[in-house]
Amino acid sequence: MAADTVAAPHLSLNVRYKRNVKENSGEEEENQVEILEDEEHHAELKPQRARPRSPVASNRRSFRATAVTLGGVYLLLLAGLFIRFTLLQTRYDQLSSNYSQIQRKVFDISIENSQLQSSYETLSVNHSQLQDEVKHLKTRMKEKLCPDGWTRSGCSCYFKSEERKYWFESTSDCKKRGADLVVINNEEEQKFVAELSKDGEFCIGLLQRLSQKGLEWGWIDNSPLTET
Repeated sequence: MAADTVAAPHLSLNVRYKRNVKENSGEEEENQVEILEDEEHHAELKPQRARPRSPVASNRRSFRATAVTLGGVYLLLLAGLFIRFTLLQTRYDQLSSNYSQIQRKVFDISIENSQLQSSYETLSVNHSQLQDEVKHLKTRMKEKLCPDGWTRSGCSCYFKSEERKYWFESTSDCKKRGADLVVINNEEEQKFVAELSKDGEFCIGLLQRLSQKGLEWGWIDNSPLTET
């Protein structure tokens, strides 16, 4: 298929020749040639038929297609960055919440630690006091040694007399020795007294008193009698 042709432009040139001769010298002359182009006729040149497709237009279309593609890529990048930012913000909120919970737990543990420290100090003071009391009791026990002829059991000293006396006489004899007839306070002491008096009969600090209910047994230190 033949390509469309464009009519060849017709140019008209105007030539103007000037000759200038200086009167004084007669030797030098200046020649000037002016070529004038018929601009009006050149400007009116137009294609008589449709022009072929310009490479510039194709380049423009390619550029627009490339711009649209790049715009889509940028939009996808922006969407990805927005999603990434949203996920990071959610993760940050979760970490912030966990950090707040950990801070509260640390604060509670600090309070409990302070309370435990205070309790420990109180127990330490009580322990020191108990140690002092134990030392004092040990000192008293060492100082309170049983005299000759007396038998020690626990914190008390017991004396078994070989003389035969009545109950009231036995009470008076104990008073003279700075003691009293035995008062049994517990099962351990009862076993000890029974073992001490297994080879005879002995008086103990038990007597009958008159009360509103009649005669009742009781200890000489006014503590009630219990069969246990």
